Amino acid sequence: MTHFGTIKSYDSGKGSGTITPEKGGDALMFGKDDLQTQATAPEQGQRWGYETRQVDGGKPSATNLRRQEQAQGKKQQEGERGTQGAPRAQAH
Repeated sequence: MTHFGTIKSYDSGKGSGTITPEKGGDALMFGKDDLQTQATAPEQGQRWGYETRQVDGGKPSATNLRRQEQAQGKKQQEGERGTQGAPRAQAH
């Protein structure tokens, strides 16, 4: 089952970080090996999807993390609004 959360921290030197679940609860640890796309380092505040697994005596951690893209349509609409209200120059 896929869960969603926000990256709380990520240390590229250590190759580990934490993600805060959107539905609440404690932040979950994850490692670089848990990232589906290891070329992309997570950044604080980004939204990622993940699954959970039990480690170290039943403590949950995040695995199979994948970056969730922001809604492109919303960004495009906001950009278009900025040019629609501008007055057009008239030819003389």
